[in-house]
Amino acid sequence: MSNQEFHDKSLSASLRALFDAVREGRLEPEQAAEQARGALANESIENLGFARVDHHRDGRQGFPEVVFGQGKTPAQVARIAQAIVSRGHSLLVTRTDAMTFAEVARLVPDAVFHDQARIIERRTAVPQGQGVILIAAAGTSDIPVAEEAAVSAEVMGNDVDRLYDVGVAGLHRLLAELPRVQSARVIVAVAGMEGALASVVGGLVRVPVVAVPTSVGYGASFGGVAALLAMLNSCATGVSVVNIDNGFGAAAIASAINHL
Repeated sequence: MSNQEFHDKSLSASLRALFDAVREGRLEPEQAAEQARGALANESIENLGFARVDHHRDGRQGFPEVVFGQGKTPAQVARIAQAIVSRGHSLLVTRTDAMTFAEVARLVPDAVFHDQARIIERRTAVPQGQGVILIAAAGTSDIPVAEEAAVSAEVMGNDVDRLYDVGVAGLHRLLAELPRVQSARVIVAVAGMEGALASVVGGLVRVPVVAVPTSVGYGASFGGVAALLAMLNSCATGVSVVNIDNGFGAAAIASAINHL
């Protein structure tokens, strides 16, 4: 029996005992409801001491808890990863590195590391999205953020099409791929410098565009602030914007739309 099956069986037995007690008059319904709430709360949160793993995130939001690796020790990430995988959930760790992956692999041997995306993942069967999420990156320097979005979207159960180095400095490169662009159900536009790609793409399609400003650029780009402001001020309709370099955040929004 797997850990997930053990937990499910244990919870089911606890709730059945409460139902029987109410039916037999040994427990008032209000008391049973309170105990059931306690049982569900204990089941949903696993306290590791340094982290409280939310095992009911999948039920509430459609995907399990995602681990932000930056600032955590390799050992901490590994323990959290083990807790998530032990319940049968998909694993997604963002902003991580090879040293942390080595620690995670000791506890989750079938985990996979994507160096460019800085992601550790282990996939399980999840509901599939309705169409294709297109990840469009303005320049080669934007690819690490684009890959964070692409891999995250794939782990969340989406078909992903990558379209890289199609920035506005050579607009013909984007226009040559217009059929791919216009066939997508959601588009994630990743760009640094002046961030114009999101506005151009937004003016060509009828589907939602999620814009990701990157910190790529010279000094006046202010670490991505210039691209962020340009995207926020886009005159194209249907463009939404996430934080600087937040490829994962864009993937989460795009995946939610693609699963509607």
